[in-house]
Amino acid sequence: MHKRQLKGATVVVTGASSGIGKATALAFAAEGAHVVVAARRAEALANLVSDIEQMGGRALAVPTDVTDPEAVEQLAQSAANIFNGRIDVWFNNAGAGAGAVGSFSDVPLKVHEEVVRLNLLGCIHGAYAALPFFKRQNSGVLINMNSAGAFLPTAYAVAYSASKFGLRGFSEALRAEMMGFGDIHVCAVFASFVDTPGFEHAANYSGHLLKPAPPVYSPLKVAKTVVQLAQNPQHRRIVGWPVNLARLGYVLTPALSTYLMKRGLEHYFKKNADLVPITDGHVLRTSPQGQGLFG
Repeated sequence: MHKRQLKGATVVVTGASSGIGKATALAFAAEGAHVVVAARRAEALANLVSDIEQMGGRALAVPTDVTDPEAVEQLAQSAANIFNGRIDVWFNNAGAGAGAVGSFSDVPLKVHEEVVRLNLLGCIHGAYAALPFFKRQNSGVLINMNSAGAFLPTAYAVAYSASKFGLRGFSEALRAEMMGFGDIHVCAVFASFVDTPGFEHAANYSGHLLKPAPPVYSPLKVAKTVVQLAQNPQHRRIVGWPVNLARLGYVLTPALSTYLMKRGLEHYFKKNADLVPITDGHVLRTSPQGQGLFG
């Protein structure tokens, strides 16, 4: 397959203030792309733009709450207005980190709802804003960031599971709809645990310290995968063997896999006995903490 050139391409990255989004924005800039970075935290975006410009790249920061469809439409228009009237790649990465962790009835309903808005509706809003540009150009690559949670239900993270299963279905349905629309691609990345500030940003109603379970992968590895998808679009890419294990296990033995996942999480809570305050993390609001690539 012909490798797409990213030099001079317009790339939008949501959730770019830290972790995978920040690493991916820097990776696209290193390929010569014009990068439009979006997230709720304006200061973090400004710092990222400065980093890209110091690399010799071009970038634009557009503070955006992806749960607001009008704001996402404005993000798309701003990207096109500044860089050649095009959008070549849109990376839907904004989300609620590890979601809301805790017993379903202990997590406030508004937090469950916001996790779904961030993780699922945010991606739908991004696709809705990007596709009109793709159709006019007869080309474009939409990449949705997903996880192993799209294949194996996760007890004590119910809204997260709902959003990730929903995002997988959305990606596959939209991909089917785009067949016959020329050079337009809908791709998905499914990653295992990644060493980012995502756990710091999660809503935690478990009372226990949250941290990723090994094996843990680097956000730089995910960023490399996303750039490769933009160059050579595929339906899906997996980062980390636990994703394939979760996928196969649930297909072959769904009840057993779900039970083992539940018991594993209960053991995880007991093992991480450090008690921490209940928090809604970054789900309902943002804070300056956690602007790096790694957790």
